[in-house]
Amino acid sequence: MAKIYDFKVKKRDGSELPLEDYKGKVLLIVNTATGCGFTPQYEGLEKLYLEYHDAGLEILDFPCNQFGHQAPGTDAEIHEFCTAKYKTTFDQLAKCEVNGDKAEPLWTYLKEEISEDPEPKGMKNKIAMGAIAKIPGVGKEKGFIKWNFTKFLVDRDGKVVGRFGPTDTPAEMKEKIKELIG
Repeated sequence: MAKIYDFKVKKRDGSELPLEDYKGKVLLIVNTATGCGFTPQYEGLEKLYLEYHDAGLEILDFPCNQFGHQAPGTDAEIHEFCTAKYKTTFDQLAKCEVNGDKAEPLWTYLKEEISEDPEPKGMKNKIAMGAIAKIPGVGKEKGFIKWNFTKFLVDRDGKVVGRFGPTDTPAEMKEKIKELIG
């Protein structure tokens, strides 16, 4: 049975990053897009990173162009946008797919560990996710990542302990992160 530390992911420069480098850290793993209505979540992600990085939080940002082609451009262009507009300093990795036959193996593993997004909170979020569910190509199979900014939380022992949907803001994860950091 695979563990999160068994995976290697691709960095922006094309080299491999072994996730075992993050042993003992709390990980927040997120699929992102630069042209999405949820893109302003980068600001909240950076706030979490600045507040908890020294205590052991790492954020792994995986740009993904599978949802409405909202992550156009090269890895370098995406990184430049995020650092210029949102002043991000956390790890941004190579663009990848999170669903389908070409899905990054890490994302397949994450979906197997926690297959269901939590129910969106609030009418606005329920409406947004209802509209997303009607978009052609948005899968219904178990574990499917529905949209950009799906987030997985991993504890210091490498156990996937939380899945947050696109409408869950970084601020809403703060208490769980504080609990895991200890």
